[in-house]
Amino acid sequence: MAPSFDDGNSLFNFVVRDGNGVKGMVDSGLSTVPQAYMQPPIERIDKDRARKHGQPPIDLSKLGGPEHEEVAKQIVRASESLGFFQVVNHGVPVDLLESLKDTAHDFFSLPAEKKAVYRADVSPTPLVKYGTSFVPQKEKALEWKDYISMQYTNDAEALQNWPEEIRDVSLEYLRTSMSMVRNLLQVLLENLGVKPEDSMIDVLVDKKMVNMNYYPTCPNPDLTVGVGRHSDMGTLTILLQDGIGGLYVKIEEDSEFGKKGEWVEIPPVPGALVINVGDMIQVLSNGKYKSAEHRVRTTSTKSRVSIPIFTMPNATAKIAPLPEVVEKDGNALYKEFILADYMKNFFSNAHDGKKSLDFAKN
Repeated sequence: MAPSFDDGNSLFNFVVRDGNGVKGMVDSGLSTVPQAYMQPPIERIDKDRARKHGQPPIDLSKLGGPEHEEVAKQIVRASESLGFFQVVNHGVPVDLLESLKDTAHDFFSLPAEKKAVYRADVSPTPLVKYGTSFVPQKEKALEWKDYISMQYTNDAEALQNWPEEIRDVSLEYLRTSMSMVRNLLQVLLENLGVKPEDSMIDVLVDKKMVNMNYYPTCPNPDLTVGVGRHSDMGTLTILLQDGIGGLYVKIEEDSEFGKKGEWVEIPPVPGALVINVGDMIQVLSNGKYKSAEHRVRTTSTKSRVSIPIFTMPNATAKIAPLPEVVEKDGNALYKEFILADYMKNFFSNAHDGKKSLDFAKN
């Protein structure tokens, strides 16, 4: 029998500690949003007031051809202002993307005990973690989301340790995405006056992780968030969203994309992937490129999935603004730091916009 979700401790134990997740709570017949998930009014997402981001996706098949410069400019412009853009003809088969969405739904439909074996405190491997919300112990209001996170070291370890229900399709997604990631980094670095060697790009994408996020239907989406305001801490994030939508990005500076402080929705485009600039690119570019503050709304009509790939340097890497950029700018906005220290700070606090970047400021 499901516990009383009016009692905070009982809810926390059922959802977080026992691994039933938000889905387990919803499946028990929930008709109202429990207090633990009610966001303060300032954090709620006003769907009706948000404008849709109207920029068409960038066609990556034109990189390296006669229109290379124009496409490179589009990538740079989006990275300097919004930190988010969509891409098509990216090299990842569209039928694979459809298969990924179906596989994610199938995985989260499994009995709770099959997923809960991967909870952080009991997982048979440090490469796989199943959980809910972001840092449930630190959050004033929980996020309406369950997820499975799979770190990539090499193919053999992924095949051995990732859950068999999602392993093959997730690995293929990662494999087929990486040349796109490398091409995008090449464009962004060249625009900064850096001639990137392969070895430099290897460092920036040394660590990779595939997540599957699941946002169950919510009785009152206006009171909750699927993910709170944050920027991603890594290099670039590749995101597959399904057709339901609910991803919102904050405009950091007045631009062609809108007014500073405004939230815009990134509407799903069939066959497209969303690219998201992470904190490490903002630091390396000395603030020229903007990591995107974003958040996710819940929905009452249908459960939603999204599947991001996170790329980042190795935890032992030293990160600092690129010397070529600092020389041009005259000063460094960020100090040198070890990524592991940044990660520790990032994962020990609840989501709070781009506050994590304060750690790196000079």
